[in-house]
Amino acid sequence: MFGIHYMLQNIGINAANIGFSTLTMESDKYICVREKVGETAQVVIIDMNDTANPIRRPISADSAIMNPASKVIALKAGKTLQIFNIEMKSKMKSHNMTEEVTFWKWISVNTVALVTDTAVYHWGMEGDSQPAKVFDRHSSLAGCQMINYRTDAKQQWLLLIGISAQQNRVVGAMQLYSVERKVSQPIEGHAAAFANFKMPDNKAESTLFCFAVRGAQGGKMHVIEVGTPPAGNQPFTKKAVDIFFPPEAQNDFPVAMQIGPKYDVIYVITKYGYIHLYDIETCTCIYMNRISGDTIFVTAPHETTAGIIGVNRKGQVLSVAVEEENIIQYITNSLSNPDLALRMASRNNLPGADDLFVRKFNTLFQGGQYNEAAKVAASAPKGILRTPQTIQRFQQVPATAGQTSPLLQYFGILLDQDQLNKHESLELCRPVLQSGRKQLIEKWLKADRLECSEELGDLVKQTDTTLALSVYLRAGVHSKVIMCFAETGEFQKIVLYAKKVGYTANYIFLLRNIMRANPEQGTQFAQMLVQDDEPLADINMIVDVFMEANLVQQCTSFLLDALKNNRPSEGPLQTRLLEMNLMHAPQVADAILGNQMFTHYDRAHIAQLCEKAGLLQRALEHYTDLYDIKRAVVHTHLLNPEWLVTYFGSLSVEDSLECLKAMLQANIRQNLQVCVQIATKYHEQLGTTSLIEIFESFKSYEGLFYFLGSIVNFSQDPDVHFKYIQAACKTGQIKEVERIFVAVRAHQDLEAKLTDQLPLIIVCDRFDYVHDLVLYLYRNNLQKYIEIYVQKVNPSRLAVVVGGLLDVDCSEDAIKQLIMVVRGQFSTDELVEEVEKRNRCGVPCNAV
Repeated sequence: MFGIHYMLQNIGINAANIGFSTLTMESDKYICVREKVGETAQVVIIDMNDTANPIRRPISADSAIMNPASKVIALKAGKTLQIFNIEMKSKMKSHNMTEEVTFWKWISVNTVALVTDTAVYHWGMEGDSQPAKVFDRHSSLAGCQMINYRTDAKQQWLLLIGISAQQNRVVGAMQLYSVERKVSQPIEGHAAAFANFKMPDNKAESTLFCFAVRGAQGGKMHVIEVGTPPAGNQPFTKKAVDIFFPPEAQNDFPVAMQIGPKYDVIYVITKYGYIHLYDIETCTCIYMNRISGDTIFVTAPHETTAGIIGVNRKGQVLSVAVEEENIIQYITNSLSNPDLALRMASRNNLPGADDLFVRKFNTLFQGGQYNEAAKVAASAPKGILRTPQTIQRFQQVPATAGQTSPLLQYFGILLDQDQLNKHESLELCRPVLQSGRKQLIEKWLKADRLECSEELGDLVKQTDTTLALSVYLRAGVHSKVIMCFAETGEFQKIVLYAKKVGYTANYIFLLRNIMRANPEQGTQFAQMLVQDDEPLADINMIVDVFMEANLVQQCTSFLLDALKNNRPSEGPLQTRLLEMNLMHAPQVADAILGNQMFTHYDRAHIAQLCEKAGLLQRALEHYTDLYDIKRAVVHTHLLNPEWLVTYFGSLSVEDSLECLKAMLQANIRQNLQVCVQIATKYHEQLGTTSLIEIFESFKSYEGLFYFLGSIVNFSQDPDVHFKYIQAACKTGQIKEVERIFVAVRAHQDLEAKLTDQLPLIIVCDRFDYVHDLVLYLYRNNLQKYIEIYVQKVNPSRLAVVVGGLLDVDCSEDAIKQLIMVVRGQFSTDELVEEVEKRNRCGVPCNAV
């Protein structure tokens, strides 16, 4: 395939500047031209991918060469060398040579070779390294114009090429230098190149030295191996063939050589513009034609086509490459060289020789040459013979005792040469596994000799899950990779792998299987699924898996961690967590509620469940409806008394009173003590009168006694005093009544309730509370007890009694009558004093 890409003149390059001394091309990426416009020197850089926009820089230099891969340029002016990064607009390195550099060239992306009249130097780009001499020039190159410098891939073999005019012809002189041996060899030659070439039966590549020469006796093309062949390799047999020069080109000679590694082809260009293509293995000339009427003075490998690209003196940028679809048929038909066609097609995987391979394979197979037939099948291009049918044919050949079967011979050859395809891998591994030699499969996997597929993984998994995992990983069967991770307990790898390959696994299905086998590992896996802000699986579905296995404890542990951020959106899950524990582990639910971790759950629903679970305290903390509160609060035996007393502080006055009634009504014996505590603590807010009424409504004098007994010492309310006295009397707490100051305030009819007032009279008399006693008895229409008191208990207290009666506006006749009853047993002076205090002097005087 030949093509002219463009003309340099068409993009502004002056024809006078298109030549060996002014134009350089180190690779197929850039062309660099030195020009002079008027008095101004400049350098033009042509990016081969953007030829319409050449870069022009005002640079004065003797030579300019572009880096083969990047926008880095090396400039030479006299003995001064400089290297610049064009994109960064910065100088990278500089050096002043002690002698003139007559030729230079980039031999890699980071090394420039410098040739002087006496030696060759290599200048690396790393750090501040200086040019280092690698060898001295051979005397055979004296007086030559240096036109090229080549190295092998490892820079162990170096080649300097020059030409000179002698006896009416151009003589080529080369110096081949071995870095390892530090030895030079002078060779006559015009163009040369190094190639890495792997012979079909060798394990490693050989380093070949290819060179072309036009000597006095004619032209020759040589291919030889340099250095010691790699271990295990058969040496390459050196080749030499004549180079044909047509009669009209008797003075022609090679000027350039490049290697096309994709097809193992040598491209040689002559001064008169002829192209020669040689097969590198056999040194057979494949093609020859004239492609340019002008000298092609610079060339480079054309990476895109694995061909050669060059520039001729007319300014044409042209290239030559092998046409992959046609080369084999051309060799077969035009060159009538089927052997070469077979070799190239096999070696370089080229189409066009299918019939030749099939015919050769059938011939060998039918002749019983199974090993040779296997080699043909293995080497046929594009895998045309590597089919199930070929395997079947080998399978049908009976094995000879003591010998490797033809089928295994075939697979052995395939394994040596290349990776087996899908079907081959299956058919090889099946008998190997049956024979219990899975270690062979491990070996082939490590060597990348098997095409991994889901089917192969399924086959291997019957024997070894871990080995099957290796197959699934290589085949990218994500679902089964994850399945194997699960089966081998490598749960952390499941999530990491899925994220890495962007696979969405059926995590719920996996979790369910793991949970059945190992709940602890299942819990760990579930936690991994929700550790990121975006869970890998729906948390409700994960909870379902836990609950299917009745793993409440594990599910609780999982949810406590998953819901730790207390997000509003997680309210239903919070409810579910509390719900499952209230139904199966109430104490755990109690602890969770006690920690106050969650605030977004369904409080009403959880309150109901708390009550059913016997957690009445938690239920009451959540209830807001009085009906629910009253139902729960009555079971005080299930509640902490101190907490319950505190709880009443959160209720309204009305609700508190209603709850107290409910508690006393439900079980007065059980609930009385805490009701007394509640009444005592909140009597100021709830109202003492209301509380007294509640105790009285249940005829709980004991409750009233203890309630009022806790507040009576601090109360100025007479009613409190008298109610306390009443309760004390009813409960037989006479000593307590004696000890407590009783302020009696009569506003209720207690006659029917307290039939015997004598104990009260005795206590009041003893502790000098007579005035209060009188008020109480009078207001409760118990005047007869007043008479009993002054007649039988203590007549001497008549004066105090009269004073009290006057305070309640008792009639004078009744007072006089009382005085008459107690004649002579009291102090008249005291009586007069009490009456005078109230401005009622007439009463005692008349009576006395």
